[in-house]
Amino acid sequence: MIGKFMTIKSLVALSLMACALHAKSLDNVKTKSGEVHGTMSSDSKVRVFKGIPFAAPPVGGLRWKSPQPVTPWTNVRETTAFGARCMQGNVFGDMGFRDSGPSEDCLYLNVWVPVEAKKLPVMVWIYGGGFAAGATSEARQDGEVLAKKGVVVVSMNYRLGVFGFLAHPGLSKESGHGGSGNYGLLDQAAALEWVQKNIKAFGGDPTNVTIFGESAGSFSVSGLMASPKAKGLFQKAIGESGAFFGSSLAVTPISEAQMAGEKFAAAMGASSIEELRATTAADLLAASMKNRAGFPVTVDGEFFTEAPGAVYAAGKQAHVPLLAGWNLNEAPAQMFFGKDPASADLFKTRLRERYKDAADKLIELYPATSDGQAKDSAGALASDGFIGYSTWKWLELQRTTGQSTVYRYEFDDAPPTTPSRGAYHSAEIEFVFEALPSKDLPWRPEDTRLSDLMSTYWTNFAKTGDPNGQGVPAWPPYSATSDNMVMHLSFDPKAAPEQNRARYEFLDMLFSKK
Repeated sequence: MIGKFMTIKSLVALSLMACALHAKSLDNVKTKSGEVHGTMSSDSKVRVFKGIPFAAPPVGGLRWKSPQPVTPWTNVRETTAFGARCMQGNVFGDMGFRDSGPSEDCLYLNVWVPVEAKKLPVMVWIYGGGFAAGATSEARQDGEVLAKKGVVVVSMNYRLGVFGFLAHPGLSKESGHGGSGNYGLLDQAAALEWVQKNIKAFGGDPTNVTIFGESAGSFSVSGLMASPKAKGLFQKAIGESGAFFGSSLAVTPISEAQMAGEKFAAAMGASSIEELRATTAADLLAASMKNRAGFPVTVDGEFFTEAPGAVYAAGKQAHVPLLAGWNLNEAPAQMFFGKDPASADLFKTRLRERYKDAADKLIELYPATSDGQAKDSAGALASDGFIGYSTWKWLELQRTTGQSTVYRYEFDDAPPTTPSRGAYHSAEIEFVFEALPSKDLPWRPEDTRLSDLMSTYWTNFAKTGDPNGQGVPAWPPYSATSDNMVMHLSFDPKAAPEQNRARYEFLDMLFSKK
C-alpha cells in the first residue's frame, strides 16, 4: 500500500511539474533578438507581452536617425510592463497612460495572443495624437479583449514631435538619401518588419497582417500604403478618421520642412546638428512645445519618395482591402465660430470671407436657414475639413486606383458624456477594442452591443478581408455600382446609400485648386 501511495504521489508531483513547465512554455517566446517572458490575462485566455524592444534606443548619436537593429540579449527578458512612452508634453487631456513616463528610449511594442494560438491573423495598431502625443499604454487600446476574438494584436510606440519629425539640411546631408524627418513613420515600418520576423513564434501569421489606426494612426495607415519602406509588410488596412489627402497633418515639401527645422534650431541657439544632439531631451521638448508650427510630415526620400497623393493617383500604393471611415461629429461647431455664438448670419459672413466665390455653393451644401441649422452645418463643415474629406478621398482613390475592395463606415453613436459631444473624434476607439470600462461613463447595454459588433467587424476583416460574417448585419462594399453603401455604426446598425457626396466632390474641387 505504501509503495502504491508513493507511486500515486510521485505521479501527481510529476503532473504538477509538467503543468508548471507547460505554463512556462506558454509564457516564453524566442524572438530573433532573444527570449521573452510575458504574463497571462486574469482569465488565462490571453498571453501578454509588454515592452518588447523592436529597435535600438534612438538616443545620443541615434537621435534623428532611422531606427536601428536591437542588440540581442542572452538571458530571458521580462516583458511584463509597458515600455516608456516617447517624449511628449501634455497635449491631450483625455489620454491616460499606464507606463513609467516619457523617455527617448521608447521603441517598444506589445503583443496580445490567445493561448494555444497557431497561425492567427495579426492586427497591428497605430495610435493617434497628431504625431505629437500618444502611447500604446492607454487602457482604451488594450488588445486583450480583441485577441479573444481569434487574432494576435500588436501595438508599437513611435517617435513624436521634434524627436520624430524634425527635418533639417544637416540631417538631410548625413542621411544618404537627401532628405530627413519622418522618423516616427520609419519606426512604424520597423515594427512591421519586426512582426514579419517574429510573429510566427507567438502564433501569428506573418502573411495575414492588418494595420489599423485612429487619427494620426489612420493617417499613418494611408502613408504606409504609399511607402516603399512598408511594401509587402501587410495585407489589409483599416483607417479610423483621417488620411494624407486634406489640410490636416498635410505632407509638406522637404524644402519647407527643412526651413522650419532651421528656424527651430536657430531658436535653440544651435548652429549644428551636433549641438542639437547634445541638447537634453527635456530642453528640446520644452522648446518644441512653444513651436506652434510643429514638425510636419514631409517627402523625406526614404519613407515617402513622393507625395502620397501622387502615389495613389498613379496606382502605386499597396493594393490591399481597405476598411475606413470617420465619426459623425469629428469637430464641434465651435471650431468654426470660435467664442462667438452660432448664427446663420455669422456663418454666411465667414464663409464669404474665407471662401470668396465658392461661398454660395458651400451655403447650398451646408444650409443655414436658421441659427440651429447654421450650428449643425458649421459642425459638419468643420468635421469635413478636419477629417471627413481626407478619409473620403482615400476611399475614393483606393477603390479606383488601388484595385481593391473597400468598405466605408460612419460611427454615429454618441457616448454618454455630459454635456453630449455627439460621436466625437476618437470616440470609437474603446468600441473597437471592447474597452468601454476604460472610461468612467454611464455606458448603456446598447453601447456594449455596438462595441461587440464593431470588434467583430474589425476582426472579421482582419481574418478574411471582409467584415461580414455570421450573426452581424450585412455590410456591402463601398462601390459606385451599388449606391456607395456606408455602414452606419449606431444602436441600429445598418448600411445605407452614401449621403452628402456632393459636399465631398465640391471640397475635392477646392482642394485640387490649392
